[in-house]
Amino acid sequence: MAEENAISPYAGREVDQCFFKGESSRVLRGVIVQVSSVEQAKIAEEAGACCVLLSEPIHIGIMRMPDPLLFIEIKRVVSVPVIVKVRVGHFVEAQILDNVGVKHFDESDETSAVDQEHFINKHRFKESYFVCGCRSLGEALRRVKEGAKMIKTQGDMAAYSSGNNITETLRNVRSVMADIRFLHSMNEDEVFAFSQKISAPYDIVKKTKEIGRLPAINYAAGGIATPADAALMMQLGCDGIFVGLEIFQFSKPCDRLRGIVQAVKGYNDPSVLAQASFGVGAI
Repeated sequence: MAEENAISPYAGREVDQCFFKGESSRVLRGVIVQVSSVEQAKIAEEAGACCVLLSEPIHIGIMRMPDPLLFIEIKRVVSVPVIVKVRVGHFVEAQILDNVGVKHFDESDETSAVDQEHFINKHRFKESYFVCGCRSLGEALRRVKEGAKMIKTQGDMAAYSSGNNITETLRNVRSVMADIRFLHSMNEDEVFAFSQKISAPYDIVKKTKEIGRLPAINYAAGGIATPADAALMMQLGCDGIFVGLEIFQFSKPCDRLRGIVQAVKGYNDPSVLAQASFGVGAI
């Protein structure tokens, strides 16, 4: 999927796992926008988002499950898939949302975790698809083993929600990609020791080596607020990006989102990126 001149840490970027029931083409090279209202969801879809991520605004440092009624209202007015945020380990939130028709969950925000040791057993939700966060390859592969279909390589989630600091996101994306390149170049005898070193299941590590990429869709998240930010993550090898609630603090959120969507699609063409950066507006 990467163009000739892009940094290409993968042997190939095709994903062999189903996500959103056959809608993979909408997710690869896509932009997922975090929203907290019907109006924001409409703006995101109009700008070209492939999905929206429904969450409630952070309250005293915690982001809980949003009102299920809001999910129903948003589903009535947008045609793109709606992912809904649940707290890490809070399987009852997932049960409630599953009961009202939610099929796509985001269990990635460790700052709001209710259980630091146990993630939701994703295999109990047979028809559902989970997004989980990571800051390292080992963490990503542990989440894939648990059943995550999408990995969100993220930075400081406090900065993600309240500011535009992309530094840690960039650091973690580079780290994951570098480890994948390193793993892909190993001989078979070294893989088992490497899996122990990163505390990841051997079978998933072996598969990652074979395909030369994560065995799940891999998005970047945290502080991505401009077309240039989005293209940077894509050129480093990500399949797409998340944009946080802070995008709606800008004066022209729809124009800015359109530029970001355009940049993700043409991430390796400087002329496209320049055009995408025109007129995005200021804070």
